[in-house]
Amino acid sequence: MITAKQRSYLRGLANNLEPIVNIGKGGLTPNILSQISEALEAREIVKVKLLDSSLLDPRDTANEVCSTLQAEYVQSIGSRFVVYKESEKNKTIQLP
Repeated sequence: MITAKQRSYLRGLANNLEPIVNIGKGGLTPNILSQISEALEAREIVKVKLLDSSLLDPRDTANEVCSTLQAEYVQSIGSRFVVYKESEKNKTIQLP
């Protein structure tokens, strides 16, 4: 569980990120979850975009991703959300 100060720090890091994963009308499939998982292991923080064709709610989708991958929810703005998970092999982000 991350603290409010750590969440704020991660929001600042996510500002400059472009979405790595796009979720379309197919929804949250096992393939999408594996893409997010691999990206989290490589980068620790990932921004995901829900395309207009997707009928999913960003906050609900982010919570589902976090519960499935044991990641931490950082924020959602519009159709985008950010998740964080500490990497086991490639730790680069030092939380305050």
